Amino acid sequence: MQSDPQKVLEINGEKLTLADVRLVALQTDIRVTLVAESLQKIEASRKIVEDVLSSGKTVYGVNTGFGALSSVTISNEQVDQLQVNLVRSHAAGAGTLLDFATVRAMMLLRANTLAKGFSGVRPVVIETLLGMLNAGVYPKVPSRGSLGASGDLAPLAHMTLVLIGEGEAFYGNEWLNGGEALRRAGIEPLTLKAKEGLALLNGTQMMTAMGTLALLEAENLMAAAEVAGAMTIEAVRGSQKPFDARVAAARPHGGHIQSAAVVRNLLQNSEIMDSHRDCAKVQDAYSLRCIPQVHGAARDLLASVRRTLEVEINAATDNPLIFPNGDVISQGNFHGEPVAMAMEMLALALCELGSISERRIDKLMNPVFSELPAFLAGKYQEGLNSGMMIVHYAAASLVAENKVLAHPAVVDTIPTSNDKEDHVSMGATAACKAVQILGNTRWILAAELLAAAEGLEYRDGLKPGDGVWQVYQQIRKTVAPLTADRTLAGDVETLAAQIQNGSLLAPIQQLLKA
Repeated sequence: MQSDPQKVLEINGEKLTLADVRLVALQTDIRVTLVAESLQKIEASRKIVEDVLSSGKTVYGVNTGFGALSSVTISNEQVDQLQVNLVRSHAAGAGTLLDFATVRAMMLLRANTLAKGFSGVRPVVIETLLGMLNAGVYPKVPSRGSLGASGDLAPLAHMTLVLIGEGEAFYGNEWLNGGEALRRAGIEPLTLKAKEGLALLNGTQMMTAMGTLALLEAENLMAAAEVAGAMTIEAVRGSQKPFDARVAAARPHGGHIQSAAVVRNLLQNSEIMDSHRDCAKVQDAYSLRCIPQVHGAARDLLASVRRTLEVEINAATDNPLIFPNGDVISQGNFHGEPVAMAMEMLALALCELGSISERRIDKLMNPVFSELPAFLAGKYQEGLNSGMMIVHYAAASLVAENKVLAHPAVVDTIPTSNDKEDHVSMGATAACKAVQILGNTRWILAAELLAAAEGLEYRDGLKPGDGVWQVYQQIRKTVAPLTADRTLAGDVETLAAQIQNGSLLAPIQQLLKA
């Protein structure tokens, strides 16, 4: 559900898109509102909670303790205090803080799932959360401490603390007590009623927020990987034959077909390709020849991750769920396993893009393979100058780190809550790892682009393919060719930032569509 020209996004728990999540996460002038038609189902769900309390029935999370304490019945006089206690006790996160974009995405996603009308909260709960989001009140949320079942409890508790005027929040360029931040923003602190604290805490919104933003950037990195690969092929005078459409049709994985088509687009009208069409070289190394197979497999994984997240951002992940006929069902929709597995797939796809890119950087450095000067230092005194030798080292170190981070968190579980919660997803850990791998892979691909662009300087003025040439020109607007050794970290960071913000590939968007 895209925002209208007035920069308003309406949510109802059903039609949020991944693009919407990114829009709200990154653009602070987007105003998010609740669709008026959602109020009826939200209020109907709340009435069922009120009916439970008046009937004297015992229902988990409404008038019982939590987890292993679920057998303890709480009196009607204490059910509101129960929710406050829950939020306070569960705010036990650790580690570095989530960035504000992720916090904004998390707030949006939690509001959206509550808007589905299965959680039994009052409309004011959603409206207060959206009020904070729209006013720029950002809770201080540690990134570690969630087991991914029952949801992202600790991170969401830190978020919820600010709703009730506690915790800490960033507002007006400073960190404040949660109550003071709300006061300055003109927002009334929320007084929690039965079930509402649990409804705010019990879900997968941190891992899903992190995963959504990481996936969307990973899809951009996928395009950058195709460009980097194509530029390296040109620089080392590799073959374009492995990208023939007939090869892909003979083994028709969707990602393979797409990657081969994109590289063909990038290599169109290449003078470099024409210059060595009849050379004696028989085959390229796998890191060049097998780009369609490796990149294509990564593409297919990213497509699977996308499908999972498209479902999750509009899912009811609360417990218990409250249905229109009055049924209140305790179940496991809070379990993060679908997102956890998706995050592991995202991590694997990114690891492989980084791994094969590092191998191509190695080929650019090696004169035996590339027929280029060693370490691309040939336009000045070799030996005295090291060229791009250590850029390759740095890329190799990040690939090694990615290998460690790729160990799946989801295959492990640590029982908690007196063994009531005996299998957890570790989805938040998987998401944190994926984000780290994403940053490493972005740097590796930027390093390949830097080196491949330098390699083109030695191709006797021949132009590479149309797409490669446009990106090369874009690189040269901010990064000059080597004339002597210089500090290269800034050059790589510059290209990494341009990959991240989309400016590097902006001129060739049509060529990236297979």
